[in-house]
Amino acid sequence: MPRPSWRSPQAVTTSGQHRGSARPLTLVFGCLDTRRQRSRERSRTSNLPYWPVVMASGTTEDIYSYPPKLVQGPHLLDNMAKVLDTVDFFGSLWNTIVVAVAGTTLVLFFDPLAAFDFAKYEFPGKKFLFGMLLVTYMIPAQLSLVPQFVTMAEFGWAGSLKALIIPSAANAFGIFWMRQYAQNSLPDELLDAGRIDGAGFFRLYWTVALPLFRPALAFLGIFTFIGLWNDYIWPLVVMINPDKVTLQVALANLNVLYNADYALVMAGALMSVVPLIIVFLLGARHFLRDLAAGATKM
Repeated sequence: MPRPSWRSPQAVTTSGQHRGSARPLTLVFGCLDTRRQRSRERSRTSNLPYWPVVMASGTTEDIYSYPPKLVQGPHLLDNMAKVLDTVDFFGSLWNTIVVAVAGTTLVLFFDPLAAFDFAKYEFPGKKFLFGMLLVTYMIPAQLSLVPQFVTMAEFGWAGSLKALIIPSAANAFGIFWMRQYAQNSLPDELLDAGRIDGAGFFRLYWTVALPLFRPALAFLGIFTFIGLWNDYIWPLVVMINPDKVTLQVALANLNVLYNADYALVMAGALMSVVPLIIVFLLGARHFLRDLAAGATKM
């Protein structure tokens, strides 16, 4: 039998009143905290691209001024015109577009194939090869600069765009990322059903695996394109032809040692970021759409 409650009716009524009055206050303060947090996040995201525009639209003296100027200056178009007069912006931009598009296309072709093989097929030395792949991913890229340059020079590719495209045709991170995604998102029953219908390796990959890989491919494409676009060390080392430099190497010439015009540098950096924003918006839209479609189907 339950024990009788020795609390008085007045105490029960009082506690109920306190409990009922505390609950709306908790909800009110919780809503206020949520709104404050959202407003802070919006202010942070809205202020992120604003400061580079302020720096690019002013002068170097405005950048070093105190208190700093928080409004846009009138020199944005002038600084952009100086960038176009100082460096071969459109030529280096075209070289960067060729390298980024070609490298990203090759990565999206080779990495999913290798990842599909590692994830869904058994062959001798599979674990050893995948372990060696991870070891190459752990090695810093700076250690391979000299051997890679010697190899490109022996092939006669030093100073040409092939030295930037061919070494980036496949990478360990892309294979590892696609292999992990294939293990979790591609059921073996779909592959078995395809084999019963007489599908081979490439047909299974093209008709069964590749449609399920679209969200991972969108992320890999964005990640690879941004990495190739922003790459600076390897193009600086291997591009011995000044007419074939990429955009990042060309913009580095704006930052001279003793007379650096930082407003000019920021204007060039701002101009180089515009294609990245476009690619990110297009790729993120497909990535989120495919991801939401997959979650709805599940």
